[in-house]
Amino acid sequence: MTAVPLIPRRYWLIAFALAGVMAAILLWMGRNPICTCGTVKLWVDTVNGPDNSQHLADWYTPSHIIHGMLFYMLGWLFLRRNPPGDRLLGAVIIEAAWEILENSPIIIDRYREATIALGYTGDAVINSAADVLWMILGFGIARRLPVWGTVALAVFFELLTLAVIRDNLTLNVLMLVWPIDAIRVWQGGG
Repeated sequence: MTAVPLIPRRYWLIAFALAGVMAAILLWMGRNPICTCGTVKLWVDTVNGPDNSQHLADWYTPSHIIHGMLFYMLGWLFLRRNPPGDRLLGAVIIEAAWEILENSPIIIDRYREATIALGYTGDAVINSAADVLWMILGFGIARRLPVWGTVALAVFFELLTLAVIRDNLTLNVLMLVWPIDAIRVWQGGG
């Protein structure tokens, strides 16, 4: 087995600077830096409560890890000749852009009208920053695991969150793009 080359430090510095810019933009947009409850929790188990998307990890964290796996694949497909650091930066840019878009009124309103996230008000900045870090973890996992291992882990995460919270990355995207009433009813416990 050949060793996976390390990504040089300058790429990591740029990646964290990009995450800092994202955080600054989110603050400028009026997002709360941390949960309005005044605490920072490592894990939040309640999906439909006020703490969801406000702390470091929740049931949507596996989706962000899968983002990293998918962005690694995209980088491998389209930036194959570029160094791995370029692919990392591309992944961070995409994830940070999504976090900004996800916390814009257009997407917050879309979540409220098309999904079961009726009370969703957006993420705390600390949650968005953590989501970028979770994506980076997924990117790193995909760099090191064989393709079958990465796919198996992504499928496991999708099935786990589907079973536990009746939601996952696949349903999240589907319900944002093309809402299906039967899925919304099922997700709501009906």
